[in-house]
Amino acid sequence: MGRIVASYDVETPVGLERAAQVIAGEQSSGTFLKLPGETDLLRERSGARVERIVEKGRSPTPSLPCRISADIYERGEIVLSWPIENIGPSLPNLLATVAGNLFELAEISALRLTDIQLPEAFADTYPGPAYGPGGTLQLAGVNDRPMIGTIIKPSVGLSPDDTAALVDQLIEGGIDFIKDDELQANGPHCPFEERVREVMRVINRHAERTGRKVMYAFNITGELDEMRRNADLVESAGGTCVMVSLFSLGLAGLSAIRSHVRLPLHCHRNGWGIYSRSPDIGINFPVWQKLWRLAGADHLHVNGLSNKFTETDETVVQSARSLGQPISATHGYQAMPVFSSGQTAVQMAPSLAAIGHTDFIYCAGGGIMGHPGGVAGGVASLRQAAEAAASGIPADEYALDHKELAEALSHFRAPDEPQGKR
Repeated sequence: MGRIVASYDVETPVGLERAAQVIAGEQSSGTFLKLPGETDLLRERSGARVERIVEKGRSPTPSLPCRISADIYERGEIVLSWPIENIGPSLPNLLATVAGNLFELAEISALRLTDIQLPEAFADTYPGPAYGPGGTLQLAGVNDRPMIGTIIKPSVGLSPDDTAALVDQLIEGGIDFIKDDELQANGPHCPFEERVREVMRVINRHAERTGRKVMYAFNITGELDEMRRNADLVESAGGTCVMVSLFSLGLAGLSAIRSHVRLPLHCHRNGWGIYSRSPDIGINFPVWQKLWRLAGADHLHVNGLSNKFTETDETVVQSARSLGQPISATHGYQAMPVFSSGQTAVQMAPSLAAIGHTDFIYCAGGGIMGHPGGVAGGVASLRQAAEAAASGIPADEYALDHKELAEALSHFRAPDEPQGKR
């Protein structure tokens, strides 16, 4: 059935060889001492195997607090593998195996899960995205360009009527996609059922007039039965998307809602900084996204270039590109990248260039609503920036006869940023 293979960046006071053996034992058949039942045959059948060790550096001090002291802390890559028969093709149990108690081991002073390779049985077991990029674009009626999106702001505090009025303004301005903020779910000031009713009344009215329905991602995050009811409510009202917070649901929750909902799943990774901010502990996005895609994520947030958070452009690009890489030899399971966080027309060209295609959602809040020409000007500026980038025309050149793009570049570009940088 194949083996599960995981790669780690490790720092240790006991040497990489010893650390790899400790992790392999802790995460499979071993414990802190040999037990009578741990026979050679059992270890051969079920024990984790050390596949590779590569030393990459040494330090006189530990990167994280560590109970074991040493004069030198070795750092490098270790690659381990497990027989799939240990757990079967189960995402929750996979996570316990490759990212369980190993982070707490006394022999470890830094540990980060950097990559994972899975046997075909996982893709055979899990359905993956129901829509992905192609199905989403078709449902939204968008062709050969990014979907231009935004987030309801203020994040909380608006009533259902206030939200619907803002949606009306956004649709008039030409938006393709709107999402609830992850902080807005089913609070008493903006009840979910009432919000769906009022927002969909506006969306359906515009769809009857234009023949194209704007996609709105309603945040259904909650208890499982509540999420099922609310997903059904969105679908019955004519909605075309629901949103969930991944770390609130977990893999089992995402898989369960994927088996029930018949709409695209817009997946927000709020809380991601817990796993990403420190280079010395955590799990890389290319690992998480494989698990989320298997569980059914259609859209995945990847932050944005020159974002308002701490993530570098390099890792944003890596995250976005990883969503297009096949899960296995026979399953693509592509998910749609969602760029967000401080995005404007300025970052559109490098975003498109970085991933080499237009099949993504580009969410801008202030980049649309803070445009000098209002919502319509903001949306137009993003479309014009995408048109220029897709045609290989520098944004400043395209802006010469596209007023909204020119205004956006002037308004949003940093004062010390030279023209033509993006």
